[in-house]
Amino acid sequence: MIVEEKKVTLKGKNIFTTESGYSFDELTIVYETYGKLNKEKNNVILVEHALSGSAHAAGMHPGKNNVGWWDPLIGPGKYIDTDKYFVICSNFLGSCYGTTGPSSIDPKTGKPYGLRFPKINIRDMVRVQKLLLDYLGIDRIKVAIGGSMGGMQALELAVTYPDLMDKSIVIAADYKLTPLNIAYNHVGIQCILNDPHFYGGDYYDKPHKPDKGLSTARMLGMITYKSGDLFDYRFDRLRDENNFEVENYLNYHGLSFINRFDANSYLYILWAMNEHDITKPYGSLKMALKRIKAEILMIGIDTDMIFPSKYMRDFIKKLNASGGCGKFEEISSMQGHDSFLVDIDKIGPIISDFIEETYNKEMVCV
Repeated sequence: MIVEEKKVTLKGKNIFTTESGYSFDELTIVYETYGKLNKEKNNVILVEHALSGSAHAAGMHPGKNNVGWWDPLIGPGKYIDTDKYFVICSNFLGSCYGTTGPSSIDPKTGKPYGLRFPKINIRDMVRVQKLLLDYLGIDRIKVAIGGSMGGMQALELAVTYPDLMDKSIVIAADYKLTPLNIAYNHVGIQCILNDPHFYGGDYYDKPHKPDKGLSTARMLGMITYKSGDLFDYRFDRLRDENNFEVENYLNYHGLSFINRFDANSYLYILWAMNEHDITKPYGSLKMALKRIKAEILMIGIDTDMIFPSKYMRDFIKKLNASGGCGKFEEISSMQGHDSFLVDIDKIGPIISDFIEETYNKEMVCV
């Protein structure tokens, strides 16, 4: 499937204002679409990407061998069937893959925003996605779906815009981070801030970038994305003349990451994840849950150290107790948190079944 990256730049006085109070007069959103929008405009699926993902979820760009990050899931005849559905994936606010973020040029100064970029949160990200849907003339979607931070967005959409969607699929994610996750993120943040080449975020015109800090932060993240069982299986205590194989693995991913990601974006995304909590605008989880009208599917992974299944089960229990409609499924995998990117033949049937199912709320959502 050959696809093309698309871009829209929205302009106007205060075209978008973050919850922190910063107003943009110009906002760029990069996105991709797959399949065709039907006449009724009721076949839309919105895909949310995770921390280091992009709008390129499926297919390949012309002349390139760059397969999208969820290509085994999305496409003609696949679990999210683009012969039936019109699929949209947009790069979220604050990233470094085209949508306005810290590495973008601030029209007011002619220089990259750097740390002058406003503090953002996941509600800001989904509100920008709503701007894109409005631009595309879409006022309702069938399903929002995402894994990890993408799942946090898919859930936030259901809270912020209760009448926007029929269903939301939340994979390996919850409504807020645990203290342990915040701790992991804090270490990654400090790695970058303490890199001598960070220069207060203004490193774009410098000969050296905060590569060591970003690389180390990524290595820490890679540990949390996997499981101990997987590391035992893949690496044991094998080594070459210089390093254990697990060290080579982490070094490789740390070094490759600095060639494709921006340190400031990494900071802003981790800050947004740490601060995220669907209850904040409403005062309590109960009040936030009462806003949700969409059917919610949460998929957990039994070896996920970032979002253990127990938290997702508890969320669904509370959602249903509040009058909502949710279900929980768990897959078994040694892949850990990253299973949502790897074990497509395990999550795919669950996803496609949920998209197609029509629930009797009184029978199922209890």
